[in-house]
Amino acid sequence: MNFATGLERHGERPALLLAGADAVSYAALARLADAVYARADAPPSARAVVAIEADNGVAAVAGYLGALRRGQPALLIDSTLAPELRERLYRHYGIGWVWGAEGNWQTRSGAVATDVHPDVALLLSTSGSTGAPKLVRLSMGNLQANAESIATYLDLDENERPIMALPFHYSYGMSVLNSHLARGAAVLLTAEPVTGRGFWDFFRAAGATSLAGVPTTYTLLRQLRFERMDLPTLRTMTQAGGRLAEQHVAWYATLAQSRGQRFIVMYGQTEAAPRIAYVPPERLLDKPGAIGIAIPGGTLELVNDDGTVIEAAGIVGELRYSGANVMLGYAECAADLARPDGNKGVLLTGDLAERDADGYYYVRGRRSRFIKVFGNRIGLDEVEMQLRARGYEVAVTGRDDLMVVALRGDAEQASALAAVLPGWYRLHHSALRVAAVDAFPLSSAGKLQYAALLEQLAPPIPEKTR
Repeated sequence: MNFATGLERHGERPALLLAGADAVSYAALARLADAVYARADAPPSARAVVAIEADNGVAAVAGYLGALRRGQPALLIDSTLAPELRERLYRHYGIGWVWGAEGNWQTRSGAVATDVHPDVALLLSTSGSTGAPKLVRLSMGNLQANAESIATYLDLDENERPIMALPFHYSYGMSVLNSHLARGAAVLLTAEPVTGRGFWDFFRAAGATSLAGVPTTYTLLRQLRFERMDLPTLRTMTQAGGRLAEQHVAWYATLAQSRGQRFIVMYGQTEAAPRIAYVPPERLLDKPGAIGIAIPGGTLELVNDDGTVIEAAGIVGELRYSGANVMLGYAECAADLARPDGNKGVLLTGDLAERDADGYYYVRGRRSRFIKVFGNRIGLDEVEMQLRARGYEVAVTGRDDLMVVALRGDAEQASALAAVLPGWYRLHHSALRVAAVDAFPLSSAGKLQYAALLEQLAPPIPEKTR
């Protein structure tokens, strides 16, 4: 039994809460989920891949849970993704049935993918905001293992009431839903942004107990004077989806402690369904910048390029995670959906990290977030972190022989920064571009889109003009 097939055990307890609507009980949610696949226009085969166009509504949640209950492999996709990007994905993977966010089936012509490995339960795009054709293949075992781990270290029970501040097609938002359903809690569904009054009216009226957010969420909340908000039922705040500046982490941790609440920094990847590590709230202030320790049931270690394990503290290596939540593997075409588990519970994260003497891990950069400028290796994450520590609101991207810094500010401020950066990083001015921007490109989940930023500020030179 898992969080999807075990909905009925929670009976008439509320499963989903919505503003201005009746609560949906666990028993009713089970009936709704099963009804999605009992309709006359539903897929006739339980092994045909379906797409769930997800928003934070009851119909989408029912379609998702119904697929997991039936064993129907499903692609979970943003309902607001551009139609042409959705269509490209559907055609690429031979998807013949699409469950729309409004609650109906749409059938598509063409070849239908039915040759799918029996362990494949869910497909998530590696870049949900662009509809990237590279997908993560997750099993029901992966999803259940991660839901249980999260519920354990967050100490969740049926009295929790998380508000869905994140879209549930995003793996972090999905994990909030899964872990709370596993404990019989009531999930608050809303499409309102955290900047909207409707979000906070619903939060108070429904008695939300927890809030999950990405770095952008918590940066915005400080601008909204979060410390002045009257939220008497709030007990827990969690943060993942990227690095939150240390000064913000310290501010939220201190505020939470003063109010008897918890602020918990976490780390994960979609490839791990998605949670990998967390920082216990009581250690947050004395472990600034840490991603923490492995979640229950998982292990972390650092490895050299040759795969040997790094035993000593303070040495940078690639972060390797092992656990039952590690994906089966990637898919880049329909034929890949039939492939067996290629990871065997082990994931090379692609992140470079180090471990301190207490066993806490710190991510120092992304293997792919390094460039070479005239032969010198530069970590873009490290530069970005250093500039933000100096008070600049920046995003740093680039390619070999060109570092690009986007600065939230005006042209005069950008020129001033461009004048000092060559001295700070020993770069020739020709290898540096600083541009003022009004805003950074973000995904629907609030994550910074570095590739889009690079394309905007330093598009590649067409081959014929070189």
